[in-house]
Amino acid sequence: MRWQIESDGGITWVVRAGEGPHDDHIEMSGRRVSLILGYATKENGALVLHRILVWPALRTIPNNTHGSLAHDFGHEFFPEITVDGSPIGDEFPYSFTLRGMLTVESRTASGIEVSRTIFPSITKPAVIENCTLRNTTSKPVNVVIGRINETHATDPDKGVHGEYILTARAVGSRTCRLEPGRSVEFAMVFSGRKASDPEVDLDPKAEQQARRDYVESLWSKLVFECPDPVLEREFAFAKLRAAESIFETRGGLMHAPGGGAYYAAIWANDQAEYANPFFPFLGDPTANESAVNSFRLFARYINPDYEPIPSSIIAEATDTWRGAGDRGDAAMVAYGAARFALASGDRRIAEELWPLVEWCLEYCRRRTNADGVVASDSDELEGRFPAGDANLCTSSLTYDALRSAAYLAASLGKPKSVSDDYDARADALHTAIERHFGAKVEGFDTYRYYAGNNVLRAWICIPLAMGIFDRAAGTVDALFSSRLWTEDGLATEAGEQTFWDRSTLYALRGVFAAGQTDRALEHLQSYSRRRLLGEHVPYPVEAYPEGGRRHLSAESALYCRVVTEGMFGIRPTGLRSFDITPRLPSGWDRMALRKVHAFGGVFDIVVDRSGGELVVGIQSGDTTVAEHKMAPGSTAAIELAGG
Repeated sequence: MRWQIESDGGITWVVRAGEGPHDDHIEMSGRRVSLILGYATKENGALVLHRILVWPALRTIPNNTHGSLAHDFGHEFFPEITVDGSPIGDEFPYSFTLRGMLTVESRTASGIEVSRTIFPSITKPAVIENCTLRNTTSKPVNVVIGRINETHATDPDKGVHGEYILTARAVGSRTCRLEPGRSVEFAMVFSGRKASDPEVDLDPKAEQQARRDYVESLWSKLVFECPDPVLEREFAFAKLRAAESIFETRGGLMHAPGGGAYYAAIWANDQAEYANPFFPFLGDPTANESAVNSFRLFARYINPDYEPIPSSIIAEATDTWRGAGDRGDAAMVAYGAARFALASGDRRIAEELWPLVEWCLEYCRRRTNADGVVASDSDELEGRFPAGDANLCTSSLTYDALRSAAYLAASLGKPKSVSDDYDARADALHTAIERHFGAKVEGFDTYRYYAGNNVLRAWICIPLAMGIFDRAAGTVDALFSSRLWTEDGLATEAGEQTFWDRSTLYALRGVFAAGQTDRALEHLQSYSRRRLLGEHVPYPVEAYPEGGRRHLSAESALYCRVVTEGMFGIRPTGLRSFDITPRLPSGWDRMALRKVHAFGGVFDIVVDRSGGELVVGIQSGDTTVAEHKMAPGSTAAIELAGG
């Protein structure tokens, strides 16, 4: 592995002599800017930096899904530095550290060491690069830090708001005599704004502290403890990427995938299905607000004729995208909204979201075909791979949404007939899924993804994640067979090189849920080592070859849900209640989730091994809420106070 875990929770790549060139990129986001930072060492070991900044609220024409202003600031955007009258020369990095920011430590031939810490502002439309020059020689040197104040005005005819002003400026340019062992600091600030807005004014050091505080606030909540430090760290990093990609827009706070392409927009899969059900557990107010806002935006499109809702609401909520037809979007939204409402523990929010859940499930009922499964034009892969007229994802999501709706109806005091109807529909759909999709595919007793499908697909995992275990053994064998499993996780289709991390993460969650704990752990560990410490770090990625392994945000939420819903088996059953089916690996004696923010409370979950049984403790402050001694694989019902 290229990277190593540090004691402070960060990861470091120590560059070794003769290691050869390497390049990577990472995305980091604030409320008004996102940074895709490329960093590399050349053949001779010299540093290369490449900054792509994206401003989601600076809309371009055409104002479509990809209409966010972006600009490329290369390695040349750095002040000219001289030491005793000569250029400082190339920087040769000896370490790179990631801890919510990228810090690069480099040496130069002049004897001056350069330290850079690069990160986005939390609240301003700017990226900051705080730099320190250290004199490591035995004599004083004269250092000159040159000035940079470059401004670029965009074409006003290409901006929704007219002209935009982009600036790269050095803060702290100076001439100084640097004694041995002493340092001097300066910063680069890259910013973007509307021409009518005031210049971006900030304190670079204060911005770094604010970013550090933000990272710490996320890492101090929903803390995963286990014997494997790689899993603990990847979980912590995934929390950050899942929560940071939220932007201030005219349409309110909008969580967005990122990746240089997807901002100021929401999707029925990435946001409603993947990220939003996770956010209540994290307890980040901004993330929860963005989730509620996304469901409010989708609710604008429910209609009495039951025409499909859009797949995506784009351009700061001023437009929609429906390019793949009905992808099963109503099932995605119903699934996410019902789970979010339950886990939020907030009756007011649950009441607000109830009509959206009802409408989406009625839409799915009207799309149920003669075989009893739910039809859709495509799935979340939007035609990249065949999905037939009815696919396994849409029906499986509808099944779980029906179960959640039954719990939600009961929690809100709806007539018992409402819950009973949703449960009966879920039972019928469960039977239809088995009848329509259950099949022997390539020798495995698993599922065909659609009628006529005879090649294994990654998404055969989804019934497991939704609590359908009829074909668990054959499905797990298929998922981990050489036909599907690769060093990067699941191939989308057997025999293809394409992979999407989202299906791998659903599969790992589902295999834990199915009780094949040690097999799931083995594959989760290999996947996590590769993503955290390998060649492209530190987050789950979108896909390959499409997108170049972008660090899309919602995939990180799916990683966290492997732990919360897979390993700990948390299933919301009410505004103050949940079922827990812990899957403690055979080689572990304990695991814990600390400071869980969900179901209207804050609590710890600790799972201990006691002989052949498990002891599950729920602790809120100094109060023991519940303690259950149970056989492995069994389920405990947890009720929190206030229900």
